[in-house]
Amino acid sequence: MTKKHDGPELLGRIVALPNSPDEAELDLVTNPYKDTVYLVRFTAPEFTSLCPVTGQPDFAHLVIDYCPADCLIESKSLKLFLGSFRNHGAFHEDCTLRIAHELIAAMKPRWLRIGGYWYPRGGMPIDVFWQTATPPEGLWLPDQGVSSYRGRG
Repeated sequence: MTKKHDGPELLGRIVALPNSPDEAELDLVTNPYKDTVYLVRFTAPEFTSLCPVTGQPDFAHLVIDYCPADCLIESKSLKLFLGSFRNHGAFHEDCTLRIAHELIAAMKPRWLRIGGYWYPRGGMPIDVFWQTATPPEGLWLPDQGVSSYRGRG
């Protein structure tokens, strides 16, 4: 399980990439607009993990949207957490949903959705989408902006 800090403990420090998601730490910061319904988007266009069967690298473009409540995820800790999957063997669905569930457990947002746009494995792209529930009323939800895989077509 990912550790959680209340306050930026990783920011401004030289920190090695965690060896696994289990070793990663997520820093939280206080949301200065906790009474406002708004969207935060993180995009990770170069996410990597390992195939649990072959050990070969898998690549994805992740888009994480959330409506914060009391706290925000500090971006450096999120980058390190996502980077910790580089040596982690798991299927696309597992990686995508694990990221979502770890973020929810750490910051308890009003709402979260994740789009995992995975590049082809065995000739077939696998896209994984999930959200916690219906978005809060009044939340502006832009398109995630990632096209479906088209290959050379």
